[in-house]
Amino acid sequence: MHPALTLVVIPTYNEAENIGQVIKQILDLPERFHLLVVDDGSPDGTADLVQRLKDSHPERIHLLRRSGKQGLGTAYIAGFRYALARPYQRVCEMDADLSHNPKDLPRLVEPIDSDEADVVIGSRYIGGVRIMNWPLSRLILSYTAGIYTRTITRLKVHDVTAGFKCFRRDVLEAIDLERVNSNGYSFQIEMNYKAWKKGYRLTEVPIVFTERTEGRSKMSKAIVREAMWKVWELRIRSLLGLL
Repeated sequence: MHPALTLVVIPTYNEAENIGQVIKQILDLPERFHLLVVDDGSPDGTADLVQRLKDSHPERIHLLRRSGKQGLGTAYIAGFRYALARPYQRVCEMDADLSHNPKDLPRLVEPIDSDEADVVIGSRYIGGVRIMNWPLSRLILSYTAGIYTRTITRLKVHDVTAGFKCFRRDVLEAIDLERVNSNGYSFQIEMNYKAWKKGYRLTEVPIVFTERTEGRSKMSKAIVREAMWKVWELRIRSLLGLL
């Protein structure tokens, strides 16, 4: 793998307890992934910690500081734009809380490199449920959200809200990022759906998702409500030819 072709985008807000370990594990991979931390003004000093690590690895670690908490979706859009302004051919997403195992990154990239897929999703539900340390209520919510989304959109993806994934550059170039307006977990649904409707190949690879042990989850009722309405919006806009 060419050292400058894959960028891993990691949004952060108050992840000082986790981000150092995430970065270390990525840097230790045999493949030379580059990474971009998009920090939303974390008051716990996350960005300062990343900056210190960046000073030691200036070619591989990149940092985008934003003022204030602007949301997951806009953080990823900023990361995508950063990648498209540079020669990256693959752009991965992952969380900063160690719920996604950095050692799985090569498995996300491989189907793209072998031209088997254009979007690869690290799936918690393909071939069984692989989630550690979630309460049953949250597992049921997540699983039924997938059924709900597939029923309305016809999107053939089991883990519709997965945040561990990799895009071929062409996909991000084809999607009008200005018109992507989701900002919670529905951002993942919107990106999957728009890629699928444009004819790109989506595939899922099984991963184990481990709930964070440090810091607090960003899940909220508002995020759930946004996702519930977003699937209807996407379906209707698709039927009207407005995607």
